[in-house]
Amino acid sequence: MGADGSAAYDFWLFDLDGTLVDAEWSYTRDVFDRVGDRLGRTFTDREAEIIWHGLGGARDPQLRAWGIDADAFWTAFHDVEDPQARAEATYLHDDAAALVSDLVAAGRPVGVVTHCQEFLADPVIDHLDVGDWFDAFVSCTHETGWKPDPTPVRRAIEDLGLDPDRPGRGVLAGDGASDVGAAWNAGLDGIHVERHSPTRRGRCVLADHRVSSFADLSLNGEPFSRDVAADGGTVRE
Repeated sequence: MGADGSAAYDFWLFDLDGTLVDAEWSYTRDVFDRVGDRLGRTFTDREAEIIWHGLGGARDPQLRAWGIDADAFWTAFHDVEDPQARAEATYLHDDAAALVSDLVAAGRPVGVVTHCQEFLADPVIDHLDVGDWFDAFVSCTHETGWKPDPTPVRRAIEDLGLDPDRPGRGVLAGDGASDVGAAWNAGLDGIHVERHSPTRRGRCVLADHRVSSFADLSLNGEPFSRDVAADGGTVRE
């Protein structure tokens, strides 16, 4: 990512899980084994992958389609997660680290809007020692709303010291349709980084700019063409 790319936007927001960082599969598999024990149900590798990465879009409807009570699932999910174990199993995507480092060096405000709850996100950020990268960090809650609701995005913009009604030219980058939807709903551009093939996801996520790696970005200030709106729905990451 060169200087011309960082100059295309006044500020950058990112999703966290699947976009900047990911967890080792062994940790994910263990979490779903323990959730399954609590719910009396076995999760296949494919089911765990779909829910962990949100490959099918909104997670709650997918859980209900499998006959699983979504509230019971999330209660068990958060009960079995070990924040320190998750942090130690989490790694930075190299392309994301390079992009954010360039943005920070260029003096661009950078923030995060994530569905990852604070009790899980904070140890990850501490373990990876990247807290000083971010000028704003918003973990979505029932009070703030969940992406694609623009409310948490607007809060992040405020935390950057900007007016969410007149923020200037900004962008939100993420690995899911809800990230692009939240960007558009907040009046920002949306970048989708596809960490999984569309075949595995079962759909294409449309955005202002779509890449398989942030290293592929060639943002030079030219306007992007916005094709169609991203999928909506309540999506938890």
